[in-house]
Parts: sequence; C-alpha cells; structure tokens
Amino acid sequence: MSQSSLEFVLPDALATEALGAALARAYAAGVGTDASAAGAGAGAGSAMIYLHGELGAGKTTCVRSLLRTLGVAELIRSPTYTLVETYRPRGITCVHVDLYRLGGPEAVEELGLRDYLGTDCLLLVEWPAKGGSALPPPDLEVTLTYQDDSRRARLTARTQCGRVWIAKLVHDTSLASYVSNLT
Repeated sequence: MSQSSLEFVLPDALATEALGAALARAYAAGVGTDASAAGAGAGAGSAMIYLHGELGAGKTTCVRSLLRTLGVAELIRSPTYTLVETYRPRGITCVHVDLYRLGGPEAVEELGLRDYLGTDCLLLVEWPAKGGSALPPPDLEVTLTYQDDSRRARLTARTQCGRVWIAKLVHDTSLASYVSNLT
C-alpha cells in the first residue's frame, strides 16, 4: 500500500521554497492523472493541489517556488485581488487561484476553472474552503500551520495521482531533513 500522507517541519521560508520546488519536480516527472510521459513540458498531466493555512503560513511562497521550478520566468503575482493568475511555462498550463476574497461557492463557476479540467493543467488553489463543493476535488492537499517559530506542512493524497506525488516526494533527497513522518 502506498503512503497517503507526509509531514514536514519547515523552519524557514527556504524550507517552504524547497517543498514547492520538490512538488514541481514530482509534477514534471509525470504525477498528473493523464500523464503519459515523464519530463517537464507537455505530457505532465492534469492535477490539482489545495493549499490550506492561515494568512502568512506560506501558501503563496510554496506556490511561487513551484512555479519558478516549472520554469515561470515572469513576475509571479499573488492572485489575492485578481483571484486567478495563469502561467504557461514549457507547455504546461499552471493556474494559481486564491479564493480568500471570494463571495461564496456560487462565485466559483464565474472563475472558469472547469475549462481547465481534463487538460494538461496544474491547478493550485489557495483557500479552497471558500469554494466549497463548487470546486473539483484535489489530488493533493497541502496544509501549512504555525508551530512555534517555524511551520509544519502536511500533505494528504486524495487520489491515486496524489499518492504517486507523495511517493515521488518520499524519494526527493532535498526534503530529507524536513520530513517528520517518513518511516
């Protein structure tokens, strides 16, 4: 049976960035639900990550690092006010969504997120609880919490794609010093 969750202790922003970079490498290696080929670019498959956490917990820091690692060279804006920012590094469509200011689940449909489902697209959704059941289910949930002077990250797989993602992260040596529940 594959591992369905993984926990990390993130002592600083660099550790949060390392997590984002590792998530990107695993995605580019073909964790997406429609992945047919490994490697960055077309064929990475579709996948969705929900990012949970209080204000300032590191959600956007993690996403920015993930996007940089996938090859986004332009300015990566927080979608706090625009709600949706789209990037297309190396043939991959990445959609970064922040629902913090969303009026309610009924407003999710207006964002057009369903247009990206079934395509080679990585959807990254901050504050998914604001979207309720109007959002498609995630493959992976990332929950960032405060712990003393640092942060904790709990990754939970919700699909087979998510379990593959976690399996790839378990073998990413750049995260070894941050893993707290690897057995």
